[in-house]
Amino acid sequence: MCQLISLVTGANRGIGLGIAECCLSNGATKVYSIDIGETGEDFAALSKRYPGQLFAVVANVTEESTISVAIDKIIEEAGALHGMVVNAGRTNHKAALDFTQEDIETLFNVNLFGAFYTARAAARAFIKLGIKGSIVFTASMASYRPNKVKAAFDFFPGNH
Repeated sequence: MCQLISLVTGANRGIGLGIAECCLSNGATKVYSIDIGETGEDFAALSKRYPGQLFAVVANVTEESTISVAIDKIIEEAGALHGMVVNAGRTNHKAALDFTQEDIETLFNVNLFGAFYTARAAARAFIKLGIKGSIVFTASMASYRPNKVKAAFDFFPGNH
């Protein structure tokens, strides 16, 4: 049986948790949520549906070192990494003309720099492991109401 290990940033709830569910329903052996916050009831319910397959690891995407440590920990535990979904993001529900410098810096730290740091840490892990992994980026203006995407995740090797 082919092992399919994937990581999804920001998968403790919302869109990220929906992506984790899609990964699991499409054959992922294990899915890890890398998130700054605690898991909630929705995460626990999905974990119960997929016992021993859904895990949460705490890290901050705005600090590349914490992402690298989290990925190393996951690889040590799971033995591999095949896919990374860069999903963690923030939004600010107000007019862009009203954004303060702090608002913009917070958004860029997570949405731009955090995405870059996460992708770079995953790419380094793929190279180190000799695995041809995939990195998928998400973007959404619907951060409060995720759509459950039921697409096949072709980035999983052997999922055809």
